[in-house]
Amino acid sequence: MKVVAVTACPTGVAHTYMAQEAIEKECKKRGYEVQVETQGSMGIENELEQEDVDAADVVILAVAIGIEGEERFDEKTDEGKVLQIDPSDAIKHPVEVLDKAEKLFKASE
Repeated sequence: MKVVAVTACPTGVAHTYMAQEAIEKECKKRGYEVQVETQGSMGIENELEQEDVDAADVVILAVAIGIEGEERFDEKTDEGKVLQIDPSDAIKHPVEVLDKAEKLFKASE
């Protein structure tokens, strides 16, 4: 499974990067391909290109604020392949978050 994600929190510091790390770690455990864009105090890092989003099986938006470029995910949203969560959920419960992402992927097959 190919997962792309965006993490962002109001201050753009700790939770943004902790959520990124948690998602990446759990995806690697499962053998998934993963790319995580962060929108934090340093601006946008690891920016997802439209082709990355289009090629993804599922999108995880671990965001507690509005994000730049949200329209990139419109088609995936319409397909029911976007999981929107709070960054703290990704940090505290990465297994459950990825389980939910898998269900979205399997439901759309």
